[in-house]
Amino acid sequence: MRIKGVFLALAATAGLAACGETLGDQALGGAAIGAGAAVITNNSLAKGAAIGAAGNVAYCQLYPGRCN
Repeated sequence: MRIKGVFLALAATAGLAACGETLGDQALGGAAIGAGAAVITNNSLAKGAAIGAAGNVAYCQLYPGRCN
């Protein structure tokens, strides 16, 4: 259980660094991180990918200077 939390924290941290140059890159990077987190936590891949994509795009659009 503790290892699962560590992997989830790593996935969340990697999601912040997943910003791409285009909106599509940002969505794809976030979706990959979200799907990976869903696998680790035994949740829905589709939901994880959707949440990851939306979260990463929102973060990158709100804070573009932090994504470089």
